Amino acid sequence: MGEPVDLMEYQAKELFAKHGVATTVGVVVETADDAKAAAEKMGGVTVIKAQVKAGGRGKAGGVKIAKTADEAYEHASNILGMQIKGLTVNRVLVTPATPPEEEYYFSFLLDRSNRRYLCIASVEGGVEIEEVAKTNPDAVKQIAIDPGTGVDEEKARSIVAEAGFPEALVEQAVQTVLALWKVFIEEDATLVEVNPLARLAGDKLEALDGKVSLDENAEFRHPEHAEFEDHAAADPLEAKAKAKGLNYVKLDGSVGIIGNGAGLVMSTLDVVAYAGEKHGGVKPANFLDIGGGASAQVMADGLDVILNDEQVKSVFVNVFGGITSCDAVANGIVGALEILGDKESKPLVVRLDGNNVEEGRRILNEANHPMVTLVETMDGAADKAAELANAAK
Repeated sequence: MGEPVDLMEYQAKELFAKHGVATTVGVVVETADDAKAAAEKMGGVTVIKAQVKAGGRGKAGGVKIAKTADEAYEHASNILGMQIKGLTVNRVLVTPATPPEEEYYFSFLLDRSNRRYLCIASVEGGVEIEEVAKTNPDAVKQIAIDPGTGVDEEKARSIVAEAGFPEALVEQAVQTVLALWKVFIEEDATLVEVNPLARLAGDKLEALDGKVSLDENAEFRHPEHAEFEDHAAADPLEAKAKAKGLNYVKLDGSVGIIGNGAGLVMSTLDVVAYAGEKHGGVKPANFLDIGGGASAQVMADGLDVILNDEQVKSVFVNVFGGITSCDAVANGIVGALEILGDKESKPLVVRLDGNNVEEGRRILNEANHPMVTLVETMDGAADKAAELANAAK
């Protein structure tokens, strides 16, 4: 299953605008000079907001009000480059300051445990919704949505009524709910959140902030979503793996892991972490699932990514031969080592089991590569990989 792709606020607002949600997108800039120019153009008071995929930006000092263009420059200088929850701020959003008279909360999300969609709405809490949920849970309405019928105008009206939107805003609220539902369904999102949805002067309803998570499994339907990727913030190894079509997540240990099948890789992580306790506390360095394909090229691509991680001191290749037999995997490993040549300078521990295992082991034994150790059991191989990683510290 793919990970959700979280969007930054300005990207979420672009999707809102595309589907008819009332919002002010503003201007995204990467330098303080550009922030000043944008503020000058807008005139009046502006808000400078850090653009990172994390909540709590305001509390971290990443949202500031600027009364003048010079102040916008100053705030942008301070916010650009700051870290919020471990993420570096590379750009800020400049928008006109529109002080809300009231703040509301609204979201649609995928309720996996109940296999349905869920709408959460509250007219008593914008930004402080977690606080409201604790102190006054009745004010936060949770409304189930049947995936079969979705949200039509009738359902939108019942959501607005149940949430208790003020009379003067009902019609706008209904249109907003319908438009947000369009964002949710048509963009294949797993979360669409507006916090705050604000009542502005003159009874105008507007999405002042936005958060959208897209379903990565639906990427093939949305080639246009590729523009939302934050290449600057992406881990270079993860970006490299993605470009090669590999399912890879970097962790912070020193034992590289390659396996076939997400379940096997997950249990390999556990076994290595457990074995590592005896060997100086070494931990897994990554999650890498090569799936069904263990050809020389796929194996070489996987090893290439892992070996380029400076933290990796040893690699554990754990493969259970099923559709892809063990001899094909063994040939893949031998071929990968030839492709990589001198790059393969870290010890490789291989455990093969399953379909045609004897032939697979014979191929590796015959190749007799100086960096490869063949171990028959998963626990034994994990122990060996942890021991080698610890020795190379």
